[in-house]
Order: sequence, then structure tokens, then C-alpha cells
Amino acid sequence: MSEPYAIEDLLRSHVPQVLGALVRRHGHFDAAEDAVQEALLAAARQWPEQGVPDNPRGWLIRVASRRLTDALRSDEARRERERRAVRLTSRDAPPADDGAPREDDTLTLFFLCCHPDLPPSARIALTLRAVGGLTTAEIARACLVPEATMAQRISRAKKKLRGVRFGRPDHWEERLPDVLHTLYLIFNEGYTATSGSSLQRRDLAREAVRLARALHRLLPGDGEAAGLLALMLLTDARHEARSGPHGELIPLDEQDRGRWDRAAIEEGVALVTRALTAGPAGPYALRAAIAAVHDEAPTPEATDWREILGLYDVLVGLVPGPVERLNRAVALAMVHGPRAGLAALDALDGELGHRLDAVRAHLLERAGEHRAARAAYESAAAKTLSLPEQRYLRQRAARLSG
Repeated sequence: MSEPYAIEDLLRSHVPQVLGALVRRHGHFDAAEDAVQEALLAAARQWPEQGVPDNPRGWLIRVASRRLTDALRSDEARRERERRAVRLTSRDAPPADDGAPREDDTLTLFFLCCHPDLPPSARIALTLRAVGGLTTAEIARACLVPEATMAQRISRAKKKLRGVRFGRPDHWEERLPDVLHTLYLIFNEGYTATSGSSLQRRDLAREAVRLARALHRLLPGDGEAAGLLALMLLTDARHEARSGPHGELIPLDEQDRGRWDRAAIEEGVALVTRALTAGPAGPYALRAAIAAVHDEAPTPEATDWREILGLYDVLVGLVPGPVERLNRAVALAMVHGPRAGLAALDALDGELGHRLDAVRAHLLERAGEHRAARAAYESAAAKTLSLPEQRYLRQRAARLSG
């Protein structure tokens, strides 16, 4: 790993501890978070030239505390709070660690960023910024929105959190599904972009994997945290083979499996195996198990679709969502034929967008109904905002026009 990337990873690994230290000491989550971002930018400029300090965390806390103190001082309405901050903070030495374990701060920040009062888009943005250490510009690029729009989104999210106590929430286990779902959304958007000219957003997918690793380290005994990390690893292992030389989409059954990341697959299989044997399987562990069956098949023909169908039957029993039922219909078609899959699609509605039409087109093509398949491919292409998916679906339709 080159030095700039090593420093970037080091900086981002310290974000939760630095932010947690400031918020525990001074309060003001929104101002503290801004101060941490300024400290990160200062480090990104200075460390490559001057070297990484012996105590990088202390350096970041000291600089961020100075920025926070200055910000509080400049606001006339906060004079009393600024005086309290000055009494607590020395400008000459790093503030002493308040003794709070880094795991508490990191896990607390996960829960804070995924507060139930925040909409999903705000949870994603705040998690990437406060826990992941990404700048507003980086998050905006990853989410394909203008930087000003993302800045407003983050600002509104932080305002909603004003007055929220910094600490692990009561009944925190009940909020864990929101954290897992937020990380899952971040990964999905990185692995298959919902719009734009690129099929994948690698920075976003990598960041989701990094954050999932952090969560798994904090909760090593939680089967769903392990299952989510396994799912990401097993899915992301195929990313090199998903695109052609010109960025074109390559479907799973046409991918060069020699390009799949075997180390990631082995790690993911080990994680999901432990998760499934440790207790009742949750939705993420089941999804990871399905991904493992795909990844362990040496050829598309060797895929154990009966096992996949059985896993989807269990998953749909736990999470009867439209995406899960759509994927089960594909597995059903692979086991019992395209007509069975098409019958299952009739129970689904249009909330799936272009994906429902795309799956219907594929099954109609397998059933030999080429005219209907072509119309479904064209309908799917008209609905998606992803240019690689549009091109792929239109090519499939054109192939059936003869």
C-alpha cells in the first residue's frame, strides 16, 4: 500500500475515537464533527510531508479540540459554553483520554448516525462522514449528488441530533438492525450503482466493507454482523469479473470465475459458516449463505439451485420483502422451469422498478416467448437510471428482434 493510502486509512480508523472523545468532553456533536473533519484535512496536508506523529490519535484530538474551541469562541451566543470548553481543554497538550473504550465510542457513533428520527439517506451520509471519516465532497461524489446538496443533507441530519445524549441508547440491540441495514444500503449502492455511467462505485463498496469489518470487531459474537460482513465479502469477490473492458455489464452466469477473489470468498465462507452454526440464522447470514453457494460453484452449471431455493424459502419466511421474493422466483425457475418462476412473478407489484421487468424478460426468453421477452427488456431499460444496465438490457432486446 502506498504512503498516501496508508495515511488515509490511518486517519479514517481514528475518526470514531477522536469524535467520541470530543463529544464526550464538550458535547455539541455537530460542532465537534466539523472540528474533526478540519483536523483530518490538516493531517492529510501535513503528515505526508512531516511524517506521522508518534501519537496520531492524540494529535488529531488536540487539533480538533483547538478548532472546536475556536468555533465556540467565535459564536457570541455560546460564550458560556466556550468558557467551559476552554477550562477543560489545554491548547498546549493533547487532552487526556477520558478512559472511554474505543469500542464504546465507535459503536455509539454507529447508533447515533442511525438514529430512528433520520431518513435512510441521512443515515448513510452521516455514517460515512462521522464513522467513516469521508469528507462531504467524497460522500457527494459517491452518492452522485452535488456537494452543496450533500452538505445540506448532513447539516439537517446533525441538527436533528442536537440534544440527543451521546451514549449507547437504551435497548441498543433493537437499533442494531438499522445499523446493519444502513451499511447494507451503502454496499449495494457501491456494488451496483442505481444511476450514472458506471456500473460500480468502488470507493463506496470498499468503505462499506471497512465499516462492516469495524462493526464485526465490536460485536464478534453477533451472527448478523458476521453475516453482513460475509455477504459483502462474498458478493464483492466478483466485482472484477462483473464489467467488461468498456464498463459493460457481465451477468453472473457469463463471468470469468478465475477473476473472482478467492481469498475474499474463503474469508466470507468461514464467517458465514460460524454464523450459521452459532445460532438461528438471520437474514444477512442467509443471504451470505446463498452468495457462498454461488461462489463455491466452479461453473454456472454446477450451481446447487435446489439449495439456493431452500435458503430463499427460509429467508422469505423471515423477510417477505419484494426483493427477496423476486430472487426466490429466479431460484424457483432454475429448479422447476421458467413457467414456475413467471407464475411467482405475478404476485409481485411494480415497486421493484426495472428489476421486475428484467427478471420477467429473462424468464420469458428462457420459455421461448421472444416477442414478450423483447418488450419486457425494453420496458426494463426505460426504467433504469444506470447507463450500463440500460445498454445491457437493450442489447438483450435487440438480440431477440430477428
